[in-house]
Amino acid sequence: GGTLLLAGAVERRSLMVWPCSFHADLPPPLQLLSHAVSENGKPLEEPMDIIVTVTDQNDNKPQFTQEVFRGSVMEGATPGTSVMEVTATDADDALESYNGVVAYSIVSQVPAEPEKQMFAINRGTGVISVIASGLDRERVQEYTLVLEATDLDGKGLTTRGSAVIKIDDANDNAPQFSPSVYMAEVAENEADVEVTRLSVTDMDEAGSTAWRAVYTIVQGDEGGFFRISTDSESNEGILETAKSLDFEAKNQFVLQVAVTNQVPFAVKLPTSIATVTVNVRDVNEAPIFYPPVKTAEVSEDIPLGHEVTVYTAQDPDKMRSQKIKYFMENDRAGWLAIHPESGLITTRAALDRESYLVKNNTYEAVVLAVDDGSPPATGTGTLLLTLWDVNDNGPELERQEVTVCNTEPETQHLRILDKDQPPNTSPFRAKLTNNSDENWAVEMDAQGERCLGVSCVGRQGPSRRGFSLSASSTAPLLRVVEDLLSLFLRPPSALWRHGCAGGQLSASVIICTPCFSPMIPQRD
Repeated sequence: GGTLLLAGAVERRSLMVWPCSFHADLPPPLQLLSHAVSENGKPLEEPMDIIVTVTDQNDNKPQFTQEVFRGSVMEGATPGTSVMEVTATDADDALESYNGVVAYSIVSQVPAEPEKQMFAINRGTGVISVIASGLDRERVQEYTLVLEATDLDGKGLTTRGSAVIKIDDANDNAPQFSPSVYMAEVAENEADVEVTRLSVTDMDEAGSTAWRAVYTIVQGDEGGFFRISTDSESNEGILETAKSLDFEAKNQFVLQVAVTNQVPFAVKLPTSIATVTVNVRDVNEAPIFYPPVKTAEVSEDIPLGHEVTVYTAQDPDKMRSQKIKYFMENDRAGWLAIHPESGLITTRAALDRESYLVKNNTYEAVVLAVDDGSPPATGTGTLLLTLWDVNDNGPELERQEVTVCNTEPETQHLRILDKDQPPNTSPFRAKLTNNSDENWAVEMDAQGERCLGVSCVGRQGPSRRGFSLSASSTAPLLRVVEDLLSLFLRPPSALWRHGCAGGQLSASVIICTPCFSPMIPQRD
């Protein structure tokens, strides 16, 4: 017989590169061809195969696949909640032996609170789970576990690794006002101004939706005078006025403000409430005219010093004893005066409805009311004064110059105007004066608004004398008003002819007052 000896160490894993028909995960056996020979080298028998099976020895430690495993779990997670999975490998055989079967365990937990064992690991799968209640991010934000992987199903070679578990924040802490009572003051009549800021503390993770505060006014602002928002940087509540406050109406507000978070509470928690007392500071307010726009009506011919109306203002500062004085601010025509104490408005100059400052029979003036506060405050009111028309304007002719042919004169149609309003205008009357009717005739239309014609009636053709025309209104006159129209022919001497060819006669229109009758010029 012969003895088969190993010439060197056999590494089972190196055999894995050989093809194997037995099992894909097992190394093939060593197949040797041997034969016996004599001392002189002659074969003594036929060659034969020797099959050598290499058995595994537990000569490799398990190796974790990561240097540090990292996972996370929500605070407040209940026992049984899966956190993460760790893995380790072993180069030894795990099929025919337990050399490569790895078992997992937790060696230590840091910190060891609130329980020494907050987590457990499945010895076969490496899944880490929560086994105790009390995970609180505000108490412990992170756990470090020392892990152990042991082959031979926990009885062999050992290696260690680590796992870090981060505790995620849940909204399990309500924001709390600090302080919970506030005092503030704001001036009346000021909208959109900051009143005060409210501070809160929240143990949840800063910057998270479970930390960001949401403020609500829950009581004391029935009129909607305030609003509150959140400062995105400091998380403070900013209390502002939404509209103007009135000291005389209400000089103090007591507000109840509640605070929550952007996300709902994870558990049932009480809501923190703050009390904010806002005192309204009195300021000197301008007097207010009642009504702000006052209307009055008078005749345009009322005498100087006559009463027009009384226009007064009231001081909204009821807590103060102040006097008000009145002034005319905008009286462009200078027609009005106001008593500084009573607000009585009178005329100081003649009114004129036909003035260019009167629009649609209405004259506008602005009145001031000034109190004696410190500093003084001024209010304004508008007076719309309607002027009744009187017959204080005589008729006027639209055309102030006419042209008449010397030999073949045409009838002249003259329109009569009047600045007054009906019934102080048409129908008008027109008549020839100063013996003008010897050579001229005048006729009015049926409405009495236009001279249908001023025509020549003399036998010798157009007279070389002019004519005087008087136009007046048929309305009752408060004072005598007449417009005398004096027309006269003024042919240029160098162009004077008996025919139309060579020149025309020009008639000028002159408006005269009743106390002045111009001479009627003649041309020889």
